[in-house]
Amino acid sequence: MPEGDVVWLTARRLRDALAGRVLTLSDFRVPRYATVDLRGRAVREVASRGKHLLIRVEGGVTVHSHLLMEGRWRVREAGPRPPRDHTLRVVLANEEWQALGYSLGVLEIFATAEEEARVLGRLGPDLLDPGWSPELAAEAVRRLSERPERAIGEALLDQSRLAGIGNVYKAEILFLRGVHPWTQVRDVPDLPGVVGLSHRLLDANKDRYGHITTGDRRPGREHWVYGRAGRPCRRCGTRIRRADQPSDAGDRATFWCPRCQPEP
Repeated sequence: MPEGDVVWLTARRLRDALAGRVLTLSDFRVPRYATVDLRGRAVREVASRGKHLLIRVEGGVTVHSHLLMEGRWRVREAGPRPPRDHTLRVVLANEEWQALGYSLGVLEIFATAEEEARVLGRLGPDLLDPGWSPELAAEAVRRLSERPERAIGEALLDQSRLAGIGNVYKAEILFLRGVHPWTQVRDVPDLPGVVGLSHRLLDANKDRYGHITTGDRRPGREHWVYGRAGRPCRRCGTRIRRADQPSDAGDRATFWCPRCQPEP
């Protein structure tokens, strides 16, 4: 599932192609919205919130999408209408660019003023909010602390606590903070430090595809523990472990070093 930095970068690419331009093609290839026609309306802006993408169109309309596990947006130069493709859910185009949404896990259209609050209201502070501040960080800490008995590895994936972290960053953040994934939130030594590191890691990676947490861009060297089960820890040499951990979206693979992240 794409994490917050990937969604942020996708929003930027869509914004560069669509914002401020009038739509000349509006093709929704899902039955519910098959008759919707946004041609002749300008795209006002494109924004991301956590893992959600919002294309706000003139007339108070928002096209909302969520990539879930397999979704992606592609931007290409304007040309012929794209051919039939069972994975293509929507095409939005102007005289210069086409934006194509494939395998979108969520695609809906709603009135901007009324519905955005409903869809996004449950989300916690967005780690890539352009106005990120100590106040937002404190709110994320407060929300995480509301369920002190919860495992921190589960809590970090809960988008109602803070928005943008996925499975990769969960594992990497906890390794860098030396916290075992099953540590209860109440026992995490420095919860503000966890939130601060989360913001810094996503912010450092938002301008490129790929999550680099080690500072090493060489293939196979990007991560400390994620995807490295059975391999030696880059710090101490202990073999990395893997186990499934519950989350709101079902069990998710968790990776950790048993020496660098001792059990509580």
